[in-house]
Amino acid sequence: MKIYIVIPAHNEAEYIGSTLESLVNQTYAPEKIVVVDDQSNDATPNIVSEFSLKYPFISLVSITSAEAHLPGSKVVKAFNQGLKTLDDDYDILCKFDADLIFPNNYLETVVDLFKNSSEVGIAGGFCSIQKDKNWVLENLTNKDHIRGALKAYRKACFKDIGGLKPAMGWDTADELLAQFHGWEIKTNQSLLVKHLKPTGSIYNKESKYKQGEAFYKLRYGLLITLIASAKLAFRKKDFSLFQDYISGYFKASKQRLPFLLSQEQGRFARNLRWKKILEKII
Repeated sequence: MKIYIVIPAHNEAEYIGSTLESLVNQTYAPEKIVVVDDQSNDATPNIVSEFSLKYPFISLVSITSAEAHLPGSKVVKAFNQGLKTLDDDYDILCKFDADLIFPNNYLETVVDLFKNSSEVGIAGGFCSIQKDKNWVLENLTNKDHIRGALKAYRKACFKDIGGLKPAMGWDTADELLAQFHGWEIKTNQSLLVKHLKPTGSIYNKESKYKQGEAFYKLRYGLLITLIASAKLAFRKKDFSLFQDYISGYFKASKQRLPFLLSQEQGRFARNLRWKKILEKII
């Protein structure tokens, strides 16, 4: 199975070398890697260029976008620019972050997940963060969810979901849409990827409302939003975030922002969320 990888990057000079080194040393080699440098003012493009000279399957794309580092839209727009440079001759398309170190069997294991079941549409492992010299699970999501930092899509699934949405919540919308179209999400808990930079560490002050906005755009409704907001604030151990998320939800509702899902897809998403909530309660 041919693997194409797109890596959006902005000022990742401290990490991008480690990320690329871990990918070129995989037991299952990717066919192509495209790094999209989004207006970096550090050595990010220079480091990528050095890798591309040594490894011809690595290429660099440079773009210019808005300076604001809001979650979701910036990274997906950069990903889409990288995707435009690739042909359609792939089996698996990956969207990876530029601050990760992958175990050397990561791609091989992901390929096996796809090969073992033709129903698997999205697959991946989990992020880990360093605490007291140990690498531990970055426990921000359920075990059936794949973080946006390390997504791998079967081509047919990626086509069915219409690509990635340039908005906060894209990495939940993709999985909801995949399941809406009959695809399965497959995770492997043995695949722990080292996440070198804490999630959200460089988001600006406006981004704290974006999570609630995402819940609105996913058509969760108020009750599921309340539950999801409380759960995420608890996992981040910052209960002030709960108020931020709810404020973001109501702001989005007042502004009548466009949804990421159709009405039918929204009903599917709510039913799926309630099913999982009830399963945990029971």
